[in-house]
Amino acid sequence: MTHPLDATFAALADPTRRAILSMLLEDDMAVTDVAAPFNMSLAAISKHLQVLADAGLISQEKRGRVKWCKLEPDALRAASVWMQGFGQFEPVNLDAFERFLALELPDTES
Repeated sequence: MTHPLDATFAALADPTRRAILSMLLEDDMAVTDVAAPFNMSLAAISKHLQVLADAGLISQEKRGRVKWCKLEPDALRAASVWMQGFGQFEPVNLDAFERFLALELPDTES
C-alpha cells in the first residue's frame, strides 16, 4: 500500500496539474474552462484532472451536462505538515536584503 503523500506529490510533480490547481484557487471551473488555456486535448486534461481527483486535491461534480472542478485545499495540509518537519526556515526580510545589496554592490547609476 502506498502512502497518501505519494499521490499528492506525484500529482504536484506535473506543471500542468500545478497550473490547474492555481486556476482553481480563484473559483470552481467547468472542465472545458480548465482546458481552455492549454494546448492539449480535452482527453489529456481529463487525465490530469483524474490524477488530481485521485490524490484528493480536487473534487468533480456534474451539474446538468457540465462537469465542474473544485479545489480541495485541505488535501495539501498533510503535505505541508510533512514538509514543515524538515525544519523551520527564517522568513526572508526583503528590506534588509535590499539594504545589504545597496551596501555591497557598486553604484551602477553613475
